[in-house]
Amino acid sequence: MKRVMTGMLVVGLLIGLVGVFGDAGVVEGAKKKSAAKDGGWVKLFNGKDLSGWTNAGGKKPGAGWEVKDGAMVRGKRAGDIWTKGRYGDFILSLEFKTKGNSGIFIRTDKPRQNVQTGIEVQVDRPRKPGKHSVGALYDLVAPSKTTAKADAWNSAVITCKGRMITVVMNGEKITSMDLDKWTEARKNPDGSKNKFRTALKDFKREGHIGFQDHGAWVSYRNVKIKSLKKAAE
Repeated sequence: MKRVMTGMLVVGLLIGLVGVFGDAGVVEGAKKKSAAKDGGWVKLFNGKDLSGWTNAGGKKPGAGWEVKDGAMVRGKRAGDIWTKGRYGDFILSLEFKTKGNSGIFIRTDKPRQNVQTGIEVQVDRPRKPGKHSVGALYDLVAPSKTTAKADAWNSAVITCKGRMITVVMNGEKITSMDLDKWTEARKNPDGSKNKFRTALKDFKREGHIGFQDHGAWVSYRNVKIKSLKKAAE
């Protein structure tokens, strides 16, 4: 009887494991199938809730981040919000509307140290192009022109592939950089200073994606990503 009971327990355990991993496989398979169906695009924000997003400490996002009319809205003090996943080579597509300063962080290694371990695409109200204006790679590269519109939804497409980063805003390419040209800490290739204590060529080329809470009302929607094959360095 003891041997029979042991056998039954083993069989039950195996069935349970098959059920668990089978379900996980089904979910993962569904995600891959959905991505393939959508040309490789995967939604980072589902327009319904903040699942898949955290605060800088990996916990629930700050209460100031809400979902309204299919958009992720920072209406009051909230702290930055981050993807749980990490991304290296990709195309990130989204829309934003803002009343002031915010930012899109990419390839951020440590969200709690985002200023020194990530790169920010500036989000703000339109003004004269500069290294801190909307569409800039903050403190690094100024956009060639201002294409963002005030009090309206603006589209942004950010492509990261190996050492190259480009920003297209409202259909026009406005910013690009080659990380390998940033060979010195606190210095841009044009000789101007920047805030980074590490040369950008030495930054990790993968990390979290985040939206900055800089004190202003801002809204993001239609946030999706397409992974790219790793570029040869």
